[in-house]
Amino acid sequence: QVQLAESGGGLVQAGGSLRLSCAASGSTFSSYAMGWFRQAPGKEREFVAAITRSGATTYYADSVKERFTISRDNAKSTVYLQMNSLKPEDTAAYYCAADSALPASGLRLVGKAEYWGQGTQVTVSS
Repeated sequence: QVQLAESGGGLVQAGGSLRLSCAASGSTFSSYAMGWFRQAPGKEREFVAAITRSGATTYYADSVKERFTISRDNAKSTVYLQMNSLKPEDTAAYYCAADSALPASGLRLVGKAEYWGQGTQVTVSS
């Protein structure tokens, strides 16, 4: 079992940047595919990005490609989401996710994960 804690959310102007962090504890971090999802008010949760256990391969939603970068540091048991060129439509609660069975590509396809963080709010003003 793994516990996930996100941080780094906040209020930023359109065009700005934020970096989200997700610290994992309680289990071997490198055994989990990791991902980020988001949910805006009144909308369904959607996939944002995922990364393989080694960190060698990443996957992105089309809406964030070229603007967001997911990375992980297995030594620090932390996954990051660097968000650049933020838009008002990026406003949402962002959730870190981990799965011990699915590949990272599976997080994108299935849209679900074994473990979730509590979320961190990102608000982008126009």
